[in-house]
This record gives sequence, structure tokens and C-alpha cells, in this order.
Amino acid sequence: MCGRYTLHKKVDEIAKRYNLASVPKDIPENFNVAPGQIMPVITEDESGRKLEFMKWGLVPAWAKDPKIGYRLINARDDTIFDKPMWRNVILKKRALIPADGFYEWKRANVKGSKKPFYIHPKQLDIFSFAGVWEAWKDVEGKVFKTYSIITTEPNKEMSAVHDRMPVILHPEDEVSWLESARNDRASIEPLLLPYQDNGLDIYEVSSEVNSTRNNDPRLIYALDE
Repeated sequence: MCGRYTLHKKVDEIAKRYNLASVPKDIPENFNVAPGQIMPVITEDESGRKLEFMKWGLVPAWAKDPKIGYRLINARDDTIFDKPMWRNVILKKRALIPADGFYEWKRANVKGSKKPFYIHPKQLDIFSFAGVWEAWKDVEGKVFKTYSIITTEPNKEMSAVHDRMPVILHPEDEVSWLESARNDRASIEPLLLPYQDNGLDIYEVSSEVNSTRNNDPRLIYALDE
């Protein structure tokens, strides 16, 4: 799964990375992005590519209670085309989720304690998770947009930490991911792959990341630093 990530680059870096014509004045640094938080998401329509703010945890259009989003922070690549709820968004509402790293926890012993690790691509300062989004209306008609991150099988180094990992798109595949013309499984599924072996930097970090109240650069320092 993917339950925490980071995005602490400056807004001008994000604008340049995604070739955005319009961006907000500022995007707060976040070293501990958690489900339920509102974060930048890159979408594309007839007017072009744009940055939108959405809440992490997808709320289906038919949902009566938006709290369901806390259970839908991730979508599995091996079932996303089969379940009606996910199939609608993977075919029509795909997005890039900007990040510069993510956390995962490895079971440390049989009693269940876990060690947190920080992971990021070695060659990318800013990268994109493959994501999907949805719009939900409350009883007053107000629209809220939410998103989910797609996960897949782990690559070689991630398999030592967890049995799933988020889909990290290569920059050259990001245009393809957003193309509305790709509206069937055969054209989308080949993009849902584990990151290449030996392409990730992974190291243990402080357990302070376990609490969402903590949010500062120290969270991504290697434990032995």
C-alpha cells in the first residue's frame, strides 16, 4: 500500500516539472502527507494540463458518507479494471500525484512492531504516482474532489520492505497516462508496472513519522544521520 508520502518542493519547481501555465502562489511543504489531507493533483482536459487541490481518499460519486474515502486511499492494479467503482475512474479520470518520496513500514518482529522506511527514485527529484480521481456532491450540491493512488507488485528492493508499492510513472509515460484517448484496459494497463529494479533509494527513518502531528525535514533523514 501507500499510506504516507512527501511533497516539499517549491511551487516554481512543481510548475516547471509539470509544464503548468497557472499555479497557486504557494504550496506548503509537507513531509508527512496522510490520508484525508488536501494535496496538489495534476489533471488534464480540453483546456490543457492543470493543478488542482484534492483530498486524499477517493469518495465515489454514489457514496452517502464521505468518510468512505479513508478506506479508499489506494487502488490495486490487479482489480481496478474489474470492480465497477474503480473501472469508471481508471478509464475516464486519471491523474498525476506529485511527490518527492514516500514511506513504508516493515514488520520488525513477530509481536507486530514496524520500522518506517523512506523511499524515493534515485534519479528523480519530483515524480508522479499514477492516480485516479472522482467528484462527489454533498446534500447542498457542493462538489468535492478526491483521489487515490494505484499500487502494484513491489520491485526487487521494495519486496524486502512490503508486498505492494505505489505505481511510479516514468516522466515519459506521464503524457500517456493523462491522455483521454486511452479509454480501455489494453491501452492503460501496460503503464501500471513496478518501478525498475535498483531504481529506488530506501533507508530507515525515525518512528516520529508514525504520528501525523510531526511534519518537518527531520522525518526524511536516515536513522543513522
